[in-house]
Amino acid sequence: MKKIIYALAFTATAFGCKTSQSTIAEKEPVIATLDLVNVKDDKVMVTVDPGKINTETIIFYIPKTVPGTYSTSNYGAYAEGLKAYDHKGNELPVTAYDENSWGISNATRLDKVTYWMNDTFDVDGEGGIYSMAGTNIREGKNFLLNLHGFVGYFNDLTEEPYQLEIIRANDLYAGSAFDLAQSSEIRAGVTKDIFRANRYFEVTDNPIMYAAPDTVSFKVDKMDVLLHVYSPIQKFNAQDFKPAMEKMITAQKDFLGAIDNTDKYAILLYLSATPGEGDAARFGALEHHTSTVVVMPEEMEKERLNESLTDIVSHEFFHILTPLGVHSKEVHYFDYNDPQMSRHLWLYEGVTEYFANLFQVNQGLISNQDFYDRIQEKIAVSQRFDDSMSFTEMSRNILEDEYKDSYYNVYQKGALIGMALDIRLRELSNGEMGLLDLMKQLSEMYGKNKPFEDEELFAVITELTYPEIGEFLNTYVSGTTPIPYNQFFKKVGLEMREGQLPVDYFLKDPSTPFITIGETGEIVLRDDVELSTFFKELGLQGGDVIKSVNGKTYNVQNVYDLIGDSAKWTVGDAIAFTVERNAEELQISGEVVEPMSTGKRLVEIMNPNGEQMELRHSWLKS
Repeated sequence: MKKIIYALAFTATAFGCKTSQSTIAEKEPVIATLDLVNVKDDKVMVTVDPGKINTETIIFYIPKTVPGTYSTSNYGAYAEGLKAYDHKGNELPVTAYDENSWGISNATRLDKVTYWMNDTFDVDGEGGIYSMAGTNIREGKNFLLNLHGFVGYFNDLTEEPYQLEIIRANDLYAGSAFDLAQSSEIRAGVTKDIFRANRYFEVTDNPIMYAAPDTVSFKVDKMDVLLHVYSPIQKFNAQDFKPAMEKMITAQKDFLGAIDNTDKYAILLYLSATPGEGDAARFGALEHHTSTVVVMPEEMEKERLNESLTDIVSHEFFHILTPLGVHSKEVHYFDYNDPQMSRHLWLYEGVTEYFANLFQVNQGLISNQDFYDRIQEKIAVSQRFDDSMSFTEMSRNILEDEYKDSYYNVYQKGALIGMALDIRLRELSNGEMGLLDLMKQLSEMYGKNKPFEDEELFAVITELTYPEIGEFLNTYVSGTTPIPYNQFFKKVGLEMREGQLPVDYFLKDPSTPFITIGETGEIVLRDDVELSTFFKELGLQGGDVIKSVNGKTYNVQNVYDLIGDSAKWTVGDAIAFTVERNAEELQISGEVVEPMSTGKRLVEIMNPNGEQMELRHSWLKS
């Protein structure tokens, strides 16, 4: 998962317009039905038929935790009126054990379970659930079906085949990587779509977004890519993002080379029109084996949105390496209501994030310096966390209160672990082997259907590489020793040097803003931090109280609007500030300039030796 703080080429039903040939074993499936036509009070009726039950009692679950989020979500809290029925339509006794589980008596007579499911976007704060893992019900307009938020399961039946039946209006189409087994009109204006899965995990691993047809597709090598967009006020359409997505995924496939873990991939992009007002407000993406759900604000400008999508979707796409191709038993046999977490978040999320940045410099999408700046920012952010914490211990206990706040560091230090490991591998192999080569070997050894033993991974990696790599993993990943970044930078001819570096308009680095809040809630330029070139060129000074920018008033109540609005500024645009200085109101206007500030920056050394140059080239370009 990646989160941030801030006319059809295909039928939109899936990756093809014809009925697919099912590969599901000929066993009686669990049948789950979602009725998207008869929506009641913004809720959807869900029916789950388990088939024949041979036990007197059975437990029905709705997931508490789902893969990729590493947090407790309690989707069962959104279910209402859960009932169990026998084949004659009589109710069976149901006992609620907690928010996510229900015991059913006389289960040998059980025909089905029914319940009304609410969506998470409507709930205040979305119940703490990340929007990209959430659900949306907007009758006649949009149904964002992260299926773990709708479809439950019975104990001991998660490895049985599933049949998902979705009843929908004819004018709504499904964007998904889920193979459509059958689609037929069951009455005027209403169609039933049928999808089949080998096990419950495949249901939750295949999100579907039903909306008006706004879909484009393209082919990268032998892989079909689907982009399905929902833009409530129709500010954007799928074609707006196709060039950037096609360029990015083409570069990723070139970077991956012989690795070919999937022949299809779906990008489901939900744009939030009114963040926090009954709509999604937490932006980012959630990975799945052959797709990703992306949630972003519709108010963003096209250029910025495309930039953000490149960073976010590239991260999710690289999950085809891990945990798709390489994962432990804890991931493969995920327990949605009593999860045992793997030790290897550094691999699943950290290495994935590292590759999402490395491929961009490798394929010429960003410059070397852009890449170094990203690495430097990750170091700065990671040092806000406990740098001596064992990463494997943190990962194994990520759901516990003591460790859960460290999750964001997975995208920071986790990526830095990947970087340092990559450099060390290339050094030991004289540039012949890097981290991507190791991932290729692990993918061939395991693959999506063969998980590894969690505690054996380091020994396997050591056997495939060098004893020194085992020492690295035990020292810096499972151990408590901070990574000596400068030692690794020296190997590739980099150093931290004083100079001018680009910064955000109101943020020098992740922990140093240029503004603060005054005693009465006003926004004040700090006088204890050197201001950037943006403020200096305009003639603004430390201590100035910012009253308005371009006619819009700002204070503590909407300070985040100021940050968001600044993301839309372009160098050369006219800009006007109203500030208060020494009790006098001033009008200050000029042009937007690129904000730069003095500080240490990770740069290439002046005169690298041949060994440093060769290792750097191997690291960034081979």
